[in-house]
Amino acid sequence: MFVPGNNPGLLKDAHIYGADSLMFDLEDSVSLNEKDAARFLVYNALLNSDYEGCEIVVRVNGLDTPYGRDDFNAIVRAKPDVIRLPKTETAEDVKQADLLVGELEKIYSITTGSIKIMAAIESALGVINAYKIAIASPRLIAIAIGAEDFVTDMKTGRTDSGMELLAARTQVLLAARAAKIYALDTVFSDVRDDEGFEREVRFIKQLGFDGKSVIHPNQVEIVHRVFTPGKEDIQKSIRIITAAGEAQRKGSGVISLDGKMIDKPIIERAQRVLDLAEAAGLYKGGEKNETKCC
Repeated sequence: MFVPGNNPGLLKDAHIYGADSLMFDLEDSVSLNEKDAARFLVYNALLNSDYEGCEIVVRVNGLDTPYGRDDFNAIVRAKPDVIRLPKTETAEDVKQADLLVGELEKIYSITTGSIKIMAAIESALGVINAYKIAIASPRLIAIAIGAEDFVTDMKTGRTDSGMELLAARTQVLLAARAAKIYALDTVFSDVRDDEGFEREVRFIKQLGFDGKSVIHPNQVEIVHRVFTPGKEDIQKSIRIITAAGEAQRKGSGVISLDGKMIDKPIIERAQRVLDLAEAAGLYKGGEKNETKCC
């Protein structure tokens, strides 16, 4: 969930809304005359607030701006989980950030490599270079598409259908999967349109995205509801994983369930369902394939 870096009240209490990650923003949501104040607020919030285990991300200003280097210096010192790079267009953008974070980790006696990076892809050039960006650094754990800047770069606008984003979404998703990192979708700006938002969340989940950025607390529950597997899907996946485990123990190369053959892709999809269910607190797998569900 995006949180403007110049809003002290939201910085303090943002974790109460249940988002998986909080992204404190120093870039687009902060006006030029508030950049320094927002940096100071976020730095102190990270040092003095308890976010109860919520992942903390900070979107900094780019290193090609007057504010980027100061942002990196302050935010690395505050030790967030992830730094989000805005408007990433080339692998060199990521490598430059990686080098700077590494230097600052040494200066501030922070474990090397502990602060990760996420790259936002927001232009035609960034989309074309998505795979090179995705493999540019071992720190890079995710890439995300930023729709507003992208459609502006494409000289178009956003529509309810989202057709103008389909090629970019697909390219970003393919790059993330090839690089074995996470893919995150863009925000949905009309916070009053819950129906449209849920429709878009279901669409990007079907495409294969790992999650969606939100700009309002009311959107968090919808994303969780769409991405959380249902009881029937969880139970079916437990049976598939159990059958695979039994076949492995018996040394059998043939796995079947209810008269149907089970191959590796089916097992991997079942495991993803269980991973999502475990993240949602609906499933807990134990040793020897003992499972608890719902």
